[in-house]
Amino acid sequence: MSTSPRLPGHAADLTFPALLLRNAEDHPDLPALHWRAGPGWATLTWAEVRRDVAVLAAGYAALGVRRGEHVLMMMANRPEHWLSDLALTHLGAVPVTVYGTSAPEQIAHIARHSRARLAVVEGARELARWEPALADAEVPLERLVVVEEAAAGEHGTYAALRESGTRAYRADAFDKAWREVRPTDPLTVVYTSGTTGAPKGVRLTHRGVLLNGIALDEAIGFPPYADHLCYLPFAHIAERVLGIYLPQLRAAPVHLCADPAQVAATAAELRPQQFFGVPRVWEKFAAAFRVGLAALPEERRRAVEAANETARAHVACRERGERPPADLDAAFRTAKAEVLDPLLARAGLDRLLWAASAAAPMPVAVARFWAGFGLVVVDAWGLTETSGVVTTNGPEAFRLGSVGKPLRGMEVRTADDGEILVRGPYVCEGYLRADGGVDDVCDAEGWFATGDVGRLDEDGYLWVTDRKKELIVTSTGKNVAPAVVENALKEHPLIGQALVHGDGHSYLVALLVLDPDAAAAWAAEHGIEGDPAAAAEVRREVARAVEEANARLSRTEQVKRHLLLTEEWGPETGELTPSLKLRRRVIREKYRNLIESLYTG
Repeated sequence: MSTSPRLPGHAADLTFPALLLRNAEDHPDLPALHWRAGPGWATLTWAEVRRDVAVLAAGYAALGVRRGEHVLMMMANRPEHWLSDLALTHLGAVPVTVYGTSAPEQIAHIARHSRARLAVVEGARELARWEPALADAEVPLERLVVVEEAAAGEHGTYAALRESGTRAYRADAFDKAWREVRPTDPLTVVYTSGTTGAPKGVRLTHRGVLLNGIALDEAIGFPPYADHLCYLPFAHIAERVLGIYLPQLRAAPVHLCADPAQVAATAAELRPQQFFGVPRVWEKFAAAFRVGLAALPEERRRAVEAANETARAHVACRERGERPPADLDAAFRTAKAEVLDPLLARAGLDRLLWAASAAAPMPVAVARFWAGFGLVVVDAWGLTETSGVVTTNGPEAFRLGSVGKPLRGMEVRTADDGEILVRGPYVCEGYLRADGGVDDVCDAEGWFATGDVGRLDEDGYLWVTDRKKELIVTSTGKNVAPAVVENALKEHPLIGQALVHGDGHSYLVALLVLDPDAAAAWAAEHGIEGDPAAAAEVRREVARAVEEANARLSRTEQVKRHLLLTEEWGPETGELTPSLKLRRRVIREKYRNLIESLYTG
């Protein structure tokens, strides 16, 4: 059931500027935006946000930003980014966030493809990658605005833009501009992270995103005015929905976390009621928890394990749609209050009412781990092209390992080859063309082929196996979903990351990356000194983990040989996308010789 504030009109006729006006009028003194300021937090209310947005909109208009024009941004999750996004939307312009890890060639491609004349960047690190595009005669980029004034040099500054907006602001011009925005107008263009090639620009409308948010709110029943810890890039559809659009819909506050590496510390400080993390984030949290649990005295550890079993039994009842028996419910509440919540409180997770994941298949073992603390990490599924969410599990209707049921208004079916097809009002307008036109993404009957493979069970829950183009075809003609094998391998805490390879071969091999925190804890527990990665005992334990995973897999899915790596993969080194998904082609190329040695050595 939805807990959102009133809608200021029929949902299909609304725009996000209309929601901001409602928030400023109905909830002027409620906190809207928080960001780190020294040791504490700075805050803007909804009334203050709208005043700032109006000034910034006038500043951008003074720079010549026009209705329908794309404006590029590359900043961390900081107030200048968030407020500029809203300001540009009020002008009818189209904000486009570029991943902060993008190379100069990728930046030039997006600037050229979007035909953007203006980009707003954070500082010196970004300028070094944007100035080549500004100097390129084939790129229409004309101007850079720099947030960090000391790094601006000859370029304009955000402070100057704001000052010009203060001078130029006229209430009637601001009101006229946002009221001309239509529900069918583009709200943003999101460039896909390009795991297999050049990113595509997905054009999303006010109506599609807003209706998707309303349907998601109905399915989840978010806590009223619960704040969101915003740390994923705004270039990713999940954070745009959770960190920009849903807060406007729900008049709910946002805490901006500019450094994703600080998300665990920030969560511990804020103790949020809701938290979203891609699977890798939940895996890292679980690994840190395991390290802490391993350090507990044996008696305390046994008490935690007993409480874990009680919590899992309680969650299992709810997963089956059953009401937990009174004795189990009482035991769970006692275990949670006396054993589990104090542990969760150390990480700031003790107040969570909604914990969620998406963007890649959540390993069932990770979901079961958190179930042992009474946390149901609900998996959702969708794509940039579907304005965010297509299916989701709910707090009381879920299947761990599935991605839930379709939101209201969406249809889901599978093709003969297992590809998931969707149809409904949240599917995007299309892919932006370089000439400004849009290529439709649907077939003649309105179905969008998602590229994901999966199945629908008899109760209507969707189970996603993998990306269709990432399926491994062995030399014997068998299809293998690598994510299934990789998740089985990662069930052992020592294995933090995994990539399985086997295209055109008769058996699978794997590159495994040691989890540094889990390895250090495991080594200490077993009395191993020095570098855990060099310890024969650690390598034997990893080999045993591979054998255990193989015992749970079919013969075709089993890993015959593996190599253990010690350097974690990440977006900065290129092996992961900014949303922490594997860039398989990059990894295979980088470790080509090692992979070949697993077949020839």
